[in-house]
Amino acid sequence: MNPIVLSIPIFFLLIGIELVVERLSHRKLYRLPDAIANMSCGITSQVSGLFMRLLGIGIYQVLFQKASLIDMKSVLPGWAYWLTLFLLTDLAYYWAHRMSHEINLFWGGHVVHHQSEDYNLSVALRQSSFQVVWTFFFSLPIALIGYQTLDFALVSAFNTLYQFWIHTETIKKMGWFEYIFNTPSHHRVHHGRDPKYIDKNHAGSLIIWDKMFGTFQAEEERPTYGITTPVNSWNAVWANVSHYAVMAREIRTIPKWTDRVRYLFKKPGWLPEYMGGYRPAPAVDKNTYRKYDTPAPVLLNYYVLAQYVFCLGATSALLFEQRYLDMVQKSVAALLISWWVVNCGVLFEQKSWVRAAEYARIVLFSLGTSLAVMYYALPASLHVVAMGYALISVLWLSKLPSYETKLAT
Repeated sequence: MNPIVLSIPIFFLLIGIELVVERLSHRKLYRLPDAIANMSCGITSQVSGLFMRLLGIGIYQVLFQKASLIDMKSVLPGWAYWLTLFLLTDLAYYWAHRMSHEINLFWGGHVVHHQSEDYNLSVALRQSSFQVVWTFFFSLPIALIGYQTLDFALVSAFNTLYQFWIHTETIKKMGWFEYIFNTPSHHRVHHGRDPKYIDKNHAGSLIIWDKMFGTFQAEEERPTYGITTPVNSWNAVWANVSHYAVMAREIRTIPKWTDRVRYLFKKPGWLPEYMGGYRPAPAVDKNTYRKYDTPAPVLLNYYVLAQYVFCLGATSALLFEQRYLDMVQKSVAALLISWWVVNCGVLFEQKSWVRAAEYARIVLFSLGTSLAVMYYALPASLHVVAMGYALISVLWLSKLPSYETKLAT
């Protein structure tokens, strides 16, 4: 079982605690559309991971079996084996993460995690669906050295889990702990879009790598969170492809093919000298800066929140039961869930097409549930649940202000 999937209840418990802290401290740490968008990117990442993670782990396993120098588990004491595996895994993460910021093509697979203009525990769940494509090979030397696949996967998962708690503004400096480990203060810097904070503190668990390789920056003034060109959308799928859309648009303007290739592997913001050269991150004018926001009626907020609870339940069921499904069934479920989270985000934007898309999704989800009940011989009462869900959702959706009403006001 994936430790990250098993930790989902803990994630939401800690988010709940942070929400209580927000209320008691009278601070504005969360915005509903942003938190929904963050978790939606986490959902699309986990769902796409049903297909994409096989790439990294599969190749790692082949290299370990066919080309490893030695089985390190047979030559090292237990404590040394696990300690060195942890250090190597964290070091590989540092370089994969750093290159994800310094190579334009790779940045497209990581930018999703940096798009939120808030900083709270939900941001930790905001993960890319494509990052594994550009980063899995940084860990392959660990397979060649001779560390077993399952052990590497376990340590890598716990390295990811460690990074959940550092996405918060409720924990300040942590004294001596700051010298060795990655902390909320260090990671707040990493999420800052201020020029002095960009491309700093790439650590996973240990901040020592940034100090060794010259990418450390201590937190000074409060960071401005997000990316230099905000995505300005709550759509989780668009969040994953928006940078590649920008790249496609810019690369068409570059006349030389050699420079087009260089554009892929240079830092984000690079252009040839004859087109103006590198475009550094602009300073943030904190007097005029405003976060992307889409004020929505209270009834809409409650509707999206209710739908999202159902979506989380459906996603959890897929992640826990996916081993019993074939590739076609997984693909259909993944597409439906992706459609679901897109609608949840775009409903906040009140786009003209989203209402029709939501009606269609409600019907298909209900029909799909009833078909699954028959195919897998599930309790017949689920038919009633599916019908009740569809009826309540359609009636509730019909009561929401229309796009035309929004335009009129």
